[in-house]
Amino acid sequence: MFSHHDLASLNDLEMQVYHDIIKQPESVSYMTIRELAERAGVSTTTVLRFCRKMQCDGWSEFRIRFRLAQQQRQPVQVNSGVSEMLSFFKSIHNDEFSALISRAAEMVNQSEQIFFIGAGTSGSLAKYGARFFSNVGKFSHYIDDPYYPVSGNVDSHTLAILLSVSGETPEILRLASQFSLHHCRTLAITHSESSSLAKMSDFTLACHVPVIRLNNNYDITTQVPVMYILEAIGRLLIK
Repeated sequence: MFSHHDLASLNDLEMQVYHDIIKQPESVSYMTIRELAERAGVSTTTVLRFCRKMQCDGWSEFRIRFRLAQQQRQPVQVNSGVSEMLSFFKSIHNDEFSALISRAAEMVNQSEQIFFIGAGTSGSLAKYGARFFSNVGKFSHYIDDPYYPVSGNVDSHTLAILLSVSGETPEILRLASQFSLHHCRTLAITHSESSSLAKMSDFTLACHVPVIRLNNNYDITTQVPVMYILEAIGRLLIK
């Protein structure tokens, strides 16, 4: 319930309230506003301002919303993922998907410069993809810094391969836009053809696997399909 935008609006005293709450969340639901203010070392007015910046009318509403948010943070049940993998490989075992891989390989072969772009886990895969393509004779670069400037001699002979599980990461969408503005071709490898990244790219290869995020929002979605797609394209480059 604590958004980055709301937290950025807090002053130093209000931030003390926030830190006190997240350090001892189990007791917050049972405290009065005066008790919290004393524990955090601030005034009740500061606590009230904090509540309003968290989009609550007052302490009572904040306590209720905070308790509900805590109750919703149940442990995520994560299975081994074997069924997901079997489902994925069954879905791509056809001429249609092979044709998509062939088209992607053709885009790579027709390009003079290849850039792999990703952030977080996708950034690691971008590095892997660049190395794999370079191993098979198609020298490639990778960008895992979402704020990397797109400039220089990139043009219509450049291909940007953008990796993103959700296809909604703002920084990756910004880079995709920057490459497009330089008339580069873009190839997206993402979860779904309906994502923003897919819609703004020239060509998309979708994995269609369940997106799994932990309560702290860390993404643990399997990346096996992405690695398979990268390697399948790379092996066609050898031919």
